[in-house]
Amino acid sequence: MTDDVAGRLEAILLVVDEPQSLVSLATAVAAPMPAVRQAIEELVADYDGERGGRRRGFELREVAGGWRLYVRAEFDPVVAEFVSSQSPSRLSQAALETLAVIAYKQPVSRGQVASIRAVNVDSVVRTLVARGLITEVATDSETGAILYGTSDALLVNLGINSLDELPPISPLLSDGADGFDQEVIR
Repeated sequence: MTDDVAGRLEAILLVVDEPQSLVSLATAVAAPMPAVRQAIEELVADYDGERGGRRRGFELREVAGGWRLYVRAEFDPVVAEFVSSQSPSRLSQAALETLAVIAYKQPVSRGQVASIRAVNVDSVVRTLVARGLITEVATDSETGAILYGTSDALLVNLGINSLDELPPISPLLSDGADGFDQEVIR
C-alpha cells in the first residue's frame, strides 16, 4: 500500500507550486494520514540516498507547514543558468517593430527594414537572429543583400500556425512599399 501511496504522492508533488499539507496530500491521493506520513518519510529517505540508491538532485522538504520538491542547494547555480537561458527577456519596442516589418514584408533586407523604420536596425536584426525569431532566407541576386524572414519559432511564440493568421495591416497606414519598386538613382 505504501508504494502505491508513494507513487501517487510523487505524481502530485511534481506538479504543485506551493507546499502541500499532509491533510491536502492525503485527500489528493485518497489515503489515510498515517500511510501518507510514512510514504513521505520513505520518499525523503529515498531522495537523500539513505536506502542504498544515489542522492538525487532534488529533495522533498517540509516548508511552511507543507511538503514540496526543491532543487538541492548545490545545484542552484546550474538550474539558475538553465532557467535564465530558457526564458529570454522581453523584446524591446524597436525589436518588436523590426519583427513586425519582417513578418509582413518578408523576404526583406536590413536596408529595406531600416528604410521603413527610418533607423539603423543592424543590432536589432542580430538580436532577433540570435533569439531564433528570424532567419536568413536568401540573398538578393542584384544587390547581394541578405534577405530575412520569420522562423517557425516565431509562430510557436505567437501561438499561430502560419503568418496568414497575422492581423491585416491597417488600411489607413502605408504598407511601406513606396519606393521599393523604383530604381535607386546614384
